[in-house]
Amino acid sequence: MQGQMMHRPLRIIDILRHAAEAHPEAGIVSARVEGDLHRQSYGETLARAAQLAHALNGLGIRAGDRVGTLAWNGHRHVELYYAVSGMGAVCHTINPRLSREQLLYIIAHAGDRVLCVDADLMPLVEGLWPDLPEGLRLVILTDRAHMPETAPGALCYEEMLAAQPGEFAWPDLPEDTASGLCYTSGTTGHPKGALYSHRSTVLHALQVPISQTSSFRAGARILPVVPMFHVNAWGLPYTAPLTGMTLVMPGPHLDGPSLFRLMDAEGVYSAWGVPTVWAGLLAEIEAQGRIPQGFGDIVVGGSAAPRVMIEAYEARGVNVAQAWGMTEMSPIGTHGVLPPRYDDAPEAERIAAKCCAGRRLFGLEFKIVDDESRPQPHDGAAVGELYVRGNTVISGYFENPEATRAAMDAEGWFGTGDVASVDPEGRLVIRDRAKDLVKSGGEWISSIDLENAALSHPAIAACAVVAMPHPKWDERPVLVAVAAGAARPTLEEVQAHMAPHFARWQLPDDLVWVEALPHTATGKISKLTLRQSMGDYVLPELRGGAA
Repeated sequence: MQGQMMHRPLRIIDILRHAAEAHPEAGIVSARVEGDLHRQSYGETLARAAQLAHALNGLGIRAGDRVGTLAWNGHRHVELYYAVSGMGAVCHTINPRLSREQLLYIIAHAGDRVLCVDADLMPLVEGLWPDLPEGLRLVILTDRAHMPETAPGALCYEEMLAAQPGEFAWPDLPEDTASGLCYTSGTTGHPKGALYSHRSTVLHALQVPISQTSSFRAGARILPVVPMFHVNAWGLPYTAPLTGMTLVMPGPHLDGPSLFRLMDAEGVYSAWGVPTVWAGLLAEIEAQGRIPQGFGDIVVGGSAAPRVMIEAYEARGVNVAQAWGMTEMSPIGTHGVLPPRYDDAPEAERIAAKCCAGRRLFGLEFKIVDDESRPQPHDGAAVGELYVRGNTVISGYFENPEATRAAMDAEGWFGTGDVASVDPEGRLVIRDRAKDLVKSGGEWISSIDLENAALSHPAIAACAVVAMPHPKWDERPVLVAVAAGAARPTLEEVQAHMAPHFARWQLPDDLVWVEALPHTATGKISKLTLRQSMGDYVLPELRGGAA
């Protein structure tokens, strides 16, 4: 027997429609690349999204077409999120920090028909343009007065919107319609695309505030420091309007002093980002001798927050919660809100509880398996590879059946590559992660890709890339190499050889020559043994007490 209830598809545009009606006083504050501070309500955002949808229709964008974005956190990027998905197309957010090779691959693989770019990122696009797909339309996210002179033939975003009506007949899309596309570059080979749906996005927007209750307060202000090109700014462009919070967008300026000024002036309550950002803000807080006005909540993701950082913020009255997830999970999978029994617990016990990855969100399931794929108990002690499933987890990679087969198990669970334990309360502790990844400043670097590029150098016979701890970036890659002959090229020479395939920040920070690399019984390079042998190693920039 089935229930007799109406069935209405979950649509992303309905989040903004609800916010415009239920929270007319809330909206978006944007520190724009033009240098000004822009404000608009969610009602105005809805009207501009309608104008944008009309304009994109005029460019021939239809259901299923991909619209690429190379942009910082700002109101125009939010308008793209809602207009593109609302009309049935796919918003493809692109990380400008990737290498030229990766950017060209992603744009071509996605099949983008339009590329929308913040004005200050035009030099990047100019370098890509000769090799971009023919017929790709370029839109500059600015007004006529700030249009770059080096963009002939590009369309001006504000002029596109100006002549369009402020209402749009948003189609009744099936809720499994594709809505967003985000590529992850944290694994071997080419970046892989996670193709989100209206259903998965709306459910994620509902699930996160239910669990991460410390961050969401109607009428308060929330700051996504995590970029909108990094898994939809962890969903905040959807959760903030849904919960009646004003989005405060920092644009490209993510240094400690800039964030402090913006947060202080706008009364930001909650801020979300990677540990590197919070280290910079903490330094400015110490310099100012106070926290920004109204500041009370931080969500840390991308990599684990150091205990000392958690203690420093908590001592100043700022609640710290860690979240864990992946691009493939929309992305948030855990929340860091402590159970009520910690309300009166000793401070040391509370801090210790905040140093794990948090507890699973409603709608997600975890399982850990041993080397024989046998499920292990969730007792907090058993350790295994972590698999996840749920309505906000991908069922495969976009146009990549080989990667899909490698990622999913026989029962349809997604393999995260993390080694973890789970306790009976759903608390996740990451014990290790895929050995071939380095996480720097919240961004993944594939050590296998670095190794393959280094091995193409004629002076290198064998090599391995290992992650070394860094106080600011969390980890940095170090290349350990065996020479093919008498030559020992310098780090700079090897970096120059590898540079065409990587962004500058992805290249190794040091080159260590060894006579031989340790191997396992099966003949593989033993990175565990290698890391153990480098227990006393210190990165070059940190030697002599420099930080």
